[in-house]
Amino acid sequence: MYVLDDKDRALLAALQRDSRQTVQQLAAAVGLSATPCWKRVKDMEAAGVIRGYGATVDRESVGLALCVLAEVNLTQHTENTVREFERAVAACPQIVSCYSTTGAADYSIMVLVEDIKSYEAFLHDTAFKLPGVTHIRSSVVLKEVKAAGGVPVAGAPRAPRPARKARVRA
Repeated sequence: MYVLDDKDRALLAALQRDSRQTVQQLAAAVGLSATPCWKRVKDMEAAGVIRGYGATVDRESVGLALCVLAEVNLTQHTENTVREFERAVAACPQIVSCYSTTGAADYSIMVLVEDIKSYEAFLHDTAFKLPGVTHIRSSVVLKEVKAAGGVPVAGAPRAPRPARKARVRA
């Protein structure tokens, strides 16, 4: 495990807020000069702490209005079945996340598609044909309350809380 200090945590929090910052902007934000800042970022990249950089895309803007959370059960839990299922899921662009879980379901997946007809087609043409699938229980997302892309970094500076309204006493 890579050992993070306060500066590393601050760097990770700043990069998660905006990964397009220059090294100079990043260094100023965390109280370092540019060279040590750049070195810390490169070290965290090399250690796998920082796995990559990307853009956050508004799914509805690109025509993916329907988000579905689905619980998937497999017929059996042999190494081969699990490996084949996970490989097929990784290759499916509509499945944007997949987690092996405890509880009633073997896996939880998030699926992004255009509409309910597209989801029905996805179920019949793709999901039911995934290796080992025996049961899928779907929940359509009505509203995204929170869809954070970052990781909470312990000890990193937190975003400021909204100001509380003063109470007026009578």
